[in-house]
Amino acid sequence: MTIRVIGGELKGRKLVTVPGIETRPTADRVRESIFNILGGVVQGKHVVDLYACTGAMGIEGLSRGAQFVLFADNQKTALAALAKNLKTCLLESRSETIAWNIFGNLDILHSYRPSFDLVFLDPPYNKDMIEPTLAHLGSIQCLANGARLVVEHSPLEPIPANQPGFDLADQRGYGKTLVSFLFYML
Repeated sequence: MTIRVIGGELKGRKLVTVPGIETRPTADRVRESIFNILGGVVQGKHVVDLYACTGAMGIEGLSRGAQFVLFADNQKTALAALAKNLKTCLLESRSETIAWNIFGNLDILHSYRPSFDLVFLDPPYNKDMIEPTLAHLGSIQCLANGARLVVEHSPLEPIPANQPGFDLADQRGYGKTLVSFLFYML
């Protein structure tokens, strides 16, 4: 599968993917739709790309003017592909990558300042990872008030309705992918 940067200064740049079927990179048309919905919100933002895999979402954000992206994943093959993509796109100075078990906790994010304005969250489908990840994000106070979250998930795994601090603003379906847009309010 070939994926490309859809817009911004790196438009058309090919990205390395992870071999095999364990990962599921965000399809180009889904990424394009997400960034069309976000519009200029990405400009100048501090972003965290959780369950980053190839980094396609965060790299798209950097291409469209994000100031900084922190990529987090714990799979070695994903981290290797991500490192190649950041190097090829010359984005190493505007990003950082951490190998971290996101599902376990997100305590490491507490040390990053300024707080994150935008979160891309794309956990493995149907593994019940959304609720604990949102709970971790809310408890460690790493998000700016009004931060936006973009969650890619299976329609079979809905966004929890009673997650303190998070308000569901919109949802869009793209085949087997549901994209939920949330706001974080302190």
